[in-house]
Amino acid sequence: MASYDIRPLQLRILEIVKAVDAVCKQHNLRYYLWAGTMLGAVRHGGFIPWDDDLDIAMPRKDYDLLMANCREWMPECFEVVSYETDPQNYPLPFAKIQDARTTLIERMHLRYVGGIYLDVFPLDGQPENKLLRRAHFFRYQWLKKALYFVHRDPYRHGHGMSSWLPLLCRKIYSMQELQQKIRDMQKAYDYDKCDSVVDHDDGLKGVMPKALLGTPTPVEFEGVMLMGVEHPHEYLERKYGDYMVIPNGDHQRQHNFQLLDLEHGYKTYKTTSGEK
Repeated sequence: MASYDIRPLQLRILEIVKAVDAVCKQHNLRYYLWAGTMLGAVRHGGFIPWDDDLDIAMPRKDYDLLMANCREWMPECFEVVSYETDPQNYPLPFAKIQDARTTLIERMHLRYVGGIYLDVFPLDGQPENKLLRRAHFFRYQWLKKALYFVHRDPYRHGHGMSSWLPLLCRKIYSMQELQQKIRDMQKAYDYDKCDSVVDHDDGLKGVMPKALLGTPTPVEFEGVMLMGVEHPHEYLERKYGDYMVIPNGDHQRQHNFQLLDLEHGYKTYKTTSGEK
């Protein structure tokens, strides 16, 4: 568990999702509160008390529209960062929407400096054939791992054997090439034409019937009406089991950020620290 007061961070993240909700309603984009955020809405009426991030998910068609138009649609202070907006440098297979008036460094060996954020996961279709599905995820997990190796400091654990695979990946792949391969895989099965769907970052265990998500449905979150899955109890039970049981302290996961500053923008930090 982290030692800082988490509530100011939660309230700032809430401002981001309120802006996203307004944009999605204005442009008829589908989104769902997702994973632990959906759990928090049902079990706590908002953030899980120890949760320091927020997740939404969007069907691929809507996700791509947001990525293509984010600079025009989003308020200037809320930046969408993704492969689509920064193909040379962005190290993750999903998007973040960050508050440029803040600074956040999660881990020093992953030097993508930005602001506090929420995660945006694209939702894609999946084949019904289990063997095809397993083969799809086997390749996806390798590409995702290679993307991590290409981005991270290869000498994080020293100059011995642990650096060899990251260095090899850097010789074989570029960041942009890996991101494009991942996008091609993710989009191989059309969300709107499949009965089974997935947030790829959740892995093979995250494949579920699209009917559980249904039509985005209003749900109260921190006193604000946002959009959740249509069948929250079935969704959460499938994802977490007995989801109403609050885990003990050892299982209350929270980030230990290297740097969190809610008062100064990350661009100022980059200038003063020499970051490029």
